[in-house]
Amino acid sequence: MGRIVDLLGEVAAAAEGGPEGLTLSPDAWDRLRSDDWRDEDIEDALSLVRDSLLQGELVDAADSLGSRLIELLGEFGDAASFASAQAGEGRLSLEAIGQLARRVARIEEVLEVYRDAAPPDRSHFDALRRRLADHGIEAEMRGDAAPEGEDDER
Repeated sequence: MGRIVDLLGEVAAAAEGGPEGLTLSPDAWDRLRSDDWRDEDIEDALSLVRDSLLQGELVDAADSLGSRLIELLGEFGDAASFASAQAGEGRLSLEAIGQLARRVARIEEVLEVYRDAAPPDRSHFDALRRRLADHGIEAEMRGDAAPEGEDDER
């Protein structure tokens, strides 16, 4: 068991992020092969390291989204705010929409690796993200400061 843990540690230390995810350089492959590791073992270790990192990112992104949703929905917890929402007057700020969209986008990026079924239709969501991005650019072009908390990625 200790030898496998050593392999995982070596793969994690040598892995490099790229457009296709984590990879090992040819030198790293050669070094691991010289330690009597088979290619299948190295590929399995690389896959485990990749999954571990992605699952960690998924947990972090889901935690961030959950925290923001609790905070946002908690604003409707008092009687007056709840009555306003019940009357159809509940509103989300553009800042809150932007924060939620960024968090959901990151979760979707990670989930794409694990999905077996087709992903949801993102056309309206992607249009929203483009509008949010343009809105930030428009504010910069006018010289306005970004709305408070807009860069908050909790």
